[in-house]
Amino acid sequence: MVLLYLLPGSPVRISAHPPVLKPSIYALRKLLHRRQNYSNTRRLPMTAVKAGLQLPGVLKEAVSAFQLSPPTWESAILSNTLIFLAGSPLLFVGLTTPGIGAAFLLGSLSWRAFGSRGFFAVVIYYLIGTGATKLKLKQKEAEGVAEKRKGRRGPSSVFGSGAAGCLCALGSIFGLGGIAFRNLWRLGFVASFCTKLSDTVSSEIGKAYGKTTYLITNLSVVPRGTEGAVSIEGTLAGLVASILLAYTCCLMGQVDSAGAIICVISSQLANILESQIGASLQDKEGFKWLNNDVVNVINISSGTAFAMLLKWFLG
Repeated sequence: MVLLYLLPGSPVRISAHPPVLKPSIYALRKLLHRRQNYSNTRRLPMTAVKAGLQLPGVLKEAVSAFQLSPPTWESAILSNTLIFLAGSPLLFVGLTTPGIGAAFLLGSLSWRAFGSRGFFAVVIYYLIGTGATKLKLKQKEAEGVAEKRKGRRGPSSVFGSGAAGCLCALGSIFGLGGIAFRNLWRLGFVASFCTKLSDTVSSEIGKAYGKTTYLITNLSVVPRGTEGAVSIEGTLAGLVASILLAYTCCLMGQVDSAGAIICVISSQLANILESQIGASLQDKEGFKWLNNDVVNVINISSGTAFAMLLKWFLG
């Protein structure tokens, strides 16, 4: 409290603050003003963070689509679209433009039937298979055993490779066979890609690194790339690739450990059958229609059927 003593008759000036206190009060006001501004500045980053957490609508839908279980057609197509857009540079390495369209259909179907984990099983197959195809590509081209278009596969190859897997996906989606077949369709799906991956890797590694190749029917030595020929290097590489994919699918919960073993065994049996067909029938008179794509369908369908039958009888 401030007390002012004034002499009688002297003029009185009423002031809110005595002159002596004005500098101190103004300084206090200035300090408080600075503190207020500083406090507002301190709050801005948190405000910005909260605003940043407000995800755009499309991104929210994408996250929901990824997490939706069981998946719907809408979530499968949306998830597949975003992944294809993000991974388009890798897709063009191993596929033609029509081939990418075919792969999109396969990917959407896989996601709808078996969710993101089933989809990523196909992704792993693609990455390893494409990598094996690109190994020593110039050497393969010089020897005339490389895949066409520098290893970029078209729609016929994609559908040939994924036909059995698509049938298993459709069987699962529409519940064919009821509950008893639910796990069989999933097993067949995994087995189909284990079979195809083993076939691709064994063939491409054999053409790139195989020192000696043998015709499976009589074990005579033949040039690399001969239909029905096998090599130790290629056979071992194909077996390892099949084990790797089956083990990964087991970790993702697509199959159990027994199912993974069945997938590996079935893939090897199917590859032996394919080599027999290639050596005995392919490119022979009356079997010109039996090209690589047709043989692929037979090979993969056999691996799928072997796996489902083994599981069915073993329980």
